[in-house]
Amino acid sequence: MSKKIKQHYDDFRVLNKQMFAGFGAHQTRWEASVFDLDEAGQMQRFEARWQEGGLGFSSSFSDTGSNLDANQIAAEFVRNKIRGTVTDPETAELLCPDQVLGCKRVCVDTHYYETFNRANVDLVSVKDHPIERITPTGLITNGTQYDFDMLIFATGFDAMTGTLLKIDIQGRAGITLAEKWSAGPVTYLGLAIDGFPNFFTVSGPGSPSVLSNMIVTIEQHIDWIMDCLDAMQQRQATTIEATDTATLDWVKTGNAIAAGTLFPTCNSWYLGANVPGKPRIFMPYVGGFPSYVEICEQVKREGYQGFVFSN
Repeated sequence: MSKKIKQHYDDFRVLNKQMFAGFGAHQTRWEASVFDLDEAGQMQRFEARWQEGGLGFSSSFSDTGSNLDANQIAAEFVRNKIRGTVTDPETAELLCPDQVLGCKRVCVDTHYYETFNRANVDLVSVKDHPIERITPTGLITNGTQYDFDMLIFATGFDAMTGTLLKIDIQGRAGITLAEKWSAGPVTYLGLAIDGFPNFFTVSGPGSPSVLSNMIVTIEQHIDWIMDCLDAMQQRQATTIEATDTATLDWVKTGNAIAAGTLFPTCNSWYLGANVPGKPRIFMPYVGGFPSYVEICEQVKREGYQGFVFSN
């Protein structure tokens, strides 16, 4: 597959942009419901996507991301794959997803689960037994000392807004971005914010962002922003700013689309649930990369509708 992709890479990149999440060129979304097939047909479809690898498994059927019963059929398929790979039943159950499948990042593995069959690998759930303290040689949890050659800290992931809010970004009348987003991020197209002229966000909240191929998404953002700057120059404008109406309409649109999915039901970093005190807002645009691009292009065709140019 990789050799074929490299031989036709330009065509592959064009097809990328036509995919719902901007990934691949062969893993298209199947429009059929999981309930359109009997159990044997469901398993055959899941198995085919599983063998393809990658994130395409989540697009095996059209309703696994919106219907809880459909989602649990897919989740149980994944659990049984883990149970069939990990030899210790207790470890296997700890590794099985216990939430809506896809509400958190799906583990796309290459022999990851086999790792837990090794004699020198143990799995300890810090969700059930939080870390009590770090020691000079490791850590203690559930009253047990664990010693390591290396301890990797993977904490404090404040997705989509965290890095921006660490900067003292100020808009009109001195309002800060932190104040503007105190109840959750608001943007127009995930690209601009009313009250913050000449300020563009790339792959931020309100855009496909983390639910898409970031390379493809960022390229689209930069190309759109460059076209916008050209339009400013042609109009001899020095500022461009999203209107509050366009911003509120875009936030409502994003929320309405997300409400038709299972994403808002989960405790995940997509909603900021891993950061104490962060507003629980589903932040990415979940309508798919191609539809998002078409909306952005329509805004551009209509003279940057929702924006105000000024000198």
